[in-house]
Amino acid sequence: MKHTTTAAALCSLLCISSWATAQPSPGAANEKWPTRPVTIIVPGPPGGSVDNPIRLLGQKLGSLIGQPVVVVNKPGSGGIIGTQSFLRAPADGYTLLAGNVGPQAINYSAYRSLPYKPGELKPLVGVISFPNVLVVNASSSDKSVADLVAELKRHPQQASFGSAGTGQTSHLMGELFKLRTGVEAVHVPYKGSAPATLALLASETRFQFDNLTQALPHIQSQKLRALAVTSEARVAALPQVPTMEEAGYKNMVSSAWVGIFVASAVPAGVASQIESAVATAMQDNELRDKLAQTGGIPSSLAGAKFAEFVQKDIDKWKEAIDSSGVKLD
Repeated sequence: MKHTTTAAALCSLLCISSWATAQPSPGAANEKWPTRPVTIIVPGPPGGSVDNPIRLLGQKLGSLIGQPVVVVNKPGSGGIIGTQSFLRAPADGYTLLAGNVGPQAINYSAYRSLPYKPGELKPLVGVISFPNVLVVNASSSDKSVADLVAELKRHPQQASFGSAGTGQTSHLMGELFKLRTGVEAVHVPYKGSAPATLALLASETRFQFDNLTQALPHIQSQKLRALAVTSEARVAALPQVPTMEEAGYKNMVSSAWVGIFVASAVPAGVASQIESAVATAMQDNELRDKLAQTGGIPSSLAGAKFAEFVQKDIDKWKEAIDSSGVKLD
């Protein structure tokens, strides 16, 4: 009897030991991030308006977390290739996405078929935004947004506006402008912001919602006239130029924004640590000064506020796209 009892006790101890070994340790459930290098995928080319700010952020973030932050460019198909590459990586928090207005807002409504959905991505922290500016040729008689609207209504379908390409923010802002003001104008897509701006300078088009950094030199040289900016507040580079709302037209806020996303499948504890680290980096004054020098407005949005901003942008561009009938393959 004693032998049997001893054997049973030994078996019980072994079973308990085996069970304890199989259970995840408290540390595994709350893994400290990061313990190795972090990659940020940029769904665009090197040197672009998404790439440059992210490289600046990567330098600061790396010094904060004590691990290298590697920026990898995956351009093509309006950000789809980069987003797909990001979603194929393990959802462990070591691959981040430099999400932006194209693939993470416009594409959801613009493409007939898209290989990813909003629910697969979790917005964490905003990085920077680049507002558009409504410009006309300096020789134009339009001195204000109201002047332009009145002229377009007097001569419907006789004016055109240029853009950096179908589905770009410069195009969709033009469509939103038509929707909000009731004017008519023919869209003329160009292969990039630079040729679209050259067309406006040559008076081939009547107006354009140009990228601020692209238009600024021409505004400063008085070849283009800025009528309004699409940001919520006036921009430091053009303090005399009103916002669209100040000009009398509401619900016309728009920017080409960039932010950090993780996969929705990343554990909540890890995602929280990433959000905290990136938000801390974004509070650094030196980084914010460098970001401002790229021509954009450094973001102060994080967590639920950034997620809310992204969702509102998705809804806004859907309205503009549905109105224009734009569909991309």
